[in-house]
Amino acid sequence: MSSIYPWNYGDILEAIDATVPKERPAFIHGERIITWGEFATRSNNLARALLAGGAGSGDKIAFYLRNCPEYGEGIAAAFKARLTHVNVNYRYVDHELVYLLDNSDATVVVYGAEFTEHVRHIRGKLPKVAQWIEVNDGYAGEDGAVRYDDLVTAGDGSPLAMERSPDDLLFLYTGGTTGMPKGVMWRHQDLWCVTGAGGNPRAGIPPAPDLDTYIRRLSGEAPPVNLPLPPIMHGTGLLAAIGAMSRAGSCVTLPGRSFEPEQALAAIDRHKVTAATIVGDAFARPMLEALDANPGRYDISSLRVISSSGVMWTRKIKEGLIRHNPELMLADGFSSSEAIGLGASITTREASVDVAKFTLGPTCKVFDEHFREVGVGESGMVGVSGFLPIGYYKDEEKSARTFPVINGVRYSIPGDWVRIETDGSLTLLGRGSNCINTAGEKVYPEEVEEALKHHESVSDALVVGLPDDKWGQSVNAVVSLHDGYALDEVALKDFARRELAGYKLPKRILAKDDLERAPNGKANYKLIREYAAKQLAIEL
Repeated sequence: MSSIYPWNYGDILEAIDATVPKERPAFIHGERIITWGEFATRSNNLARALLAGGAGSGDKIAFYLRNCPEYGEGIAAAFKARLTHVNVNYRYVDHELVYLLDNSDATVVVYGAEFTEHVRHIRGKLPKVAQWIEVNDGYAGEDGAVRYDDLVTAGDGSPLAMERSPDDLLFLYTGGTTGMPKGVMWRHQDLWCVTGAGGNPRAGIPPAPDLDTYIRRLSGEAPPVNLPLPPIMHGTGLLAAIGAMSRAGSCVTLPGRSFEPEQALAAIDRHKVTAATIVGDAFARPMLEALDANPGRYDISSLRVISSSGVMWTRKIKEGLIRHNPELMLADGFSSSEAIGLGASITTREASVDVAKFTLGPTCKVFDEHFREVGVGESGMVGVSGFLPIGYYKDEEKSARTFPVINGVRYSIPGDWVRIETDGSLTLLGRGSNCINTAGEKVYPEEVEEALKHHESVSDALVVGLPDDKWGQSVNAVVSLHDGYALDEVALKDFARRELAGYKLPKRILAKDDLERAPNGKANYKLIREYAAKQLAIEL
């Protein structure tokens, strides 16, 4: 697929604002409903306020929020004002927040009042941030803070009607394969086109050739009602929210601080959700258990598709969900922040597939470490060409590694290893690195190991992921202790909590006299993983 039309999300949203029924819900959050008329006015006012506050085209605006309508309005305002979206993981501790906001060169931060204490601690370390904007989320905020509500309600709500570019950017911060988070730079043009350019391959709808055609197409379609269940500050949830906005639909978000399956099912029933987005079994399993425990309580017949990305989603859970809605399509997307469309796996009542088996994307190939294309029965790293990110922000070396040019074609190869089966399908083997994926959150062993090794009792530490029914993988540590010390799991976790976000903390910590590193100091993660699994009676 190719496109020469200059797509920009700000242009798309302004065109939708002018044609969509004003009373149609744009955002639904608990009892709150923001109509499209209100959404257009509020996002336009916010865009003007950001520019009046000193932001200029290309400046970075960071969103430090849980799922809420303000996040969607803020994204729209950023698009319209030609500002670059930066996602912030709200689970980060202070030094992680400082790193991300400084690395991204953010000049605007929109944050929930819930996080006021963190903002107090970090704002003095971030002189580049000129605008701190506080969202009223029910918590006591900062005295004298710039109030989000004041900005979105001041002004006439008229469109900005500014000239925009397909080269405008969206940043998606991710851990990549190693090290601290890196900002993946997506051009509006590339992100729009890689996600279908207004078409739907599953439904046989081709990409839209231009904006006028796309808007006419939307007027003849039933608007989607999307329910992103993972945080919008992650790529999976973000693309679901942007998809609802850019298709003139409704985005439903849950008001709870943690995932509650009954709340999700009630929202599907009440708002006639057509598409839900999850991250594997961590969301699907409790939803199925709630459906099984309450037969007839929740009507999920409106739901056409449940999409998952990032972790494996077991066949038994899929089959259970289809039992409650035989018309469901369950879609596994094999993608990452750096590479959308690596592969897909579709499950319906007529067709089921094995866990971790995917159909290779149309622009994908599989390569070994030397970038030689591999064949049936061989394993390698999957790469995709076509519409790709520019690279990682301020990291040319890592960009060159992840986005190599092979035989004159530029690919994104984020590090996922697969095996090509005789039927042409792919079996996902995991990251070539030792990245742990727990409920869609990426945890890098080296960071957890360093936090543990700062404790006076620990002489060495290795961290591995083990299978977990709820989270896909759990974080587990094996430590060797200095002479005279006994293992105190609780104390070690409490110590590590000072340096790490909660989801990075080990579920279990085991002691082993010798971690059996190689003579050059390299860790044998395979051996340690097998040791931990045996000690914890977990089957690999």
